[in-house]
Amino acid sequence: MNFFVCDDSPSIRGMLSNIIEEEGFGMVVGEAEDETEVYASSLNAQNIDILLIDLLMPNRDGIETVREVAPFFHGKIIMISQVETKDLISEAYSLGVEHYITKPINRLEVVSILKKVGDYLLLEKSLQDIQKSLSILHANKQPFHFEKSLINKELAVISTAKNILLELGAIGKSGERDLLDLIEILNKFEKEGIREIPPLKDLYEMATKKRLPHPVSQSDMKKEIKASEQRIRRTIQQVLEHLASLGLTDYTNPTFEYYSTKLFDYSQIRMKMLELEGKTHTDTIYSRINIKKFIQALFMEAKR
Repeated sequence: MNFFVCDDSPSIRGMLSNIIEEEGFGMVVGEAEDETEVYASSLNAQNIDILLIDLLMPNRDGIETVREVAPFFHGKIIMISQVETKDLISEAYSLGVEHYITKPINRLEVVSILKKVGDYLLLEKSLQDIQKSLSILHANKQPFHFEKSLINKELAVISTAKNILLELGAIGKSGERDLLDLIEILNKFEKEGIREIPPLKDLYEMATKKRLPHPVSQSDMKKEIKASEQRIRRTIQQVLEHLASLGLTDYTNPTFEYYSTKLFDYSQIRMKMLELEGKTHTDTIYSRINIKKFIQALFMEAKR
């Protein structure tokens, strides 16, 4: 695959280029330190498959560039930034950005995201090739349309889960991608006819194996599984605080009303609201959160 990296930091461009080429994802065939140098026509002319672009740049921000480039660019776009403003991230996704890499650059995160986007791109190209072949075979009949919905169905649950997490204030948090990995695994299980959710430790291990670029030692695997679990716990705790804050501000807030008791027990929501009001202090609420219920509920909502 061909990559184009746009970032005003030479060190970031160099770091991303090294990761892309060392991990065997393809080649960086173009770079830019200024987003005014990024045009859909030139990207397509270079057969760029994936554009990595910084959100904040000196002359023109990444959102504006993506707004101009996305409708005409044939590849996929990944946003890079240390900014975690919910509104900006939401707008980036709405414009067609596939994923969001946070700064400082984490190699494992970059590898995981590039693998996901690359796999999807290859799947999309394969389906397009099938469509072309079938169109030739049916040249004298009504053209056969290989529905894009087949691809969309694969990604719809993940996209919806991402939107829900955005609404819950969890987009950009360290555990967001861990949660989306778990949702992706559950979605595949359901397609295979497996309805029962495996134990959390098994889910964590499957997600970690999927995310790590190379086989690792058992000790490193255990460390990463533990780190993933901690990231998920922190993110769920932040969702709990976000919902409780919404409830304190407006008890009829639709997000609070809809998600609070679906994702958590009412007693937890109430205790967190009292804690935020300074009326109580709950040291044990963090450990009592039912993570499995949260993940299952998030998955069920993402399927709607």
